[in-house]
Amino acid sequence: MLLSSLMRRSWNSLIWAGFGFTLVAAISYVPIFARFPATRDVPWVNLLLFLLGGWVLAAGIKRAYAEPGRYSGKVSGAVVGVLSLALFGLFCWGNFVFARRLPSASGAPQAGQTAPDFTLPDATGKPVTLSQLRKTNRAVLLIFYRGYW
Repeated sequence: MLLSSLMRRSWNSLIWAGFGFTLVAAISYVPIFARFPATRDVPWVNLLLFLLGGWVLAAGIKRAYAEPGRYSGKVSGAVVGVLSLALFGLFCWGNFVFARRLPSASGAPQAGQTAPDFTLPDATGKPVTLSQLRKTNRAVLLIFYRGYW
């Protein structure tokens, strides 16, 4: 009894490393990976980070349950595991469901079609209309950005 009370269980670093990978996967998408089309359209880097985090977290939980006298983390591993699954679910919902709810482009002007007249402020704040620009210039280039930032 005295010997078992003197033995301390080791800190289960795999559980917290796995949760760290999960946090990095969830937080890094918008400031880093959403900038590049290769990782914005299909967030494969973040999905790999989630997979790596889940694998490391599962290894830590397995270690906590297989060797409870040596490693701690039964309760914290379960809590962190549920939080990691919730982060993964929110990330997938945000990227594959919510972000795809953009309005359809059926009412958008097509290439070569005359754009409707509009008025917008220029760089100095003075209102400029499309019809004024078309009178003084041979062509006007309009660029439409569909989506949001």
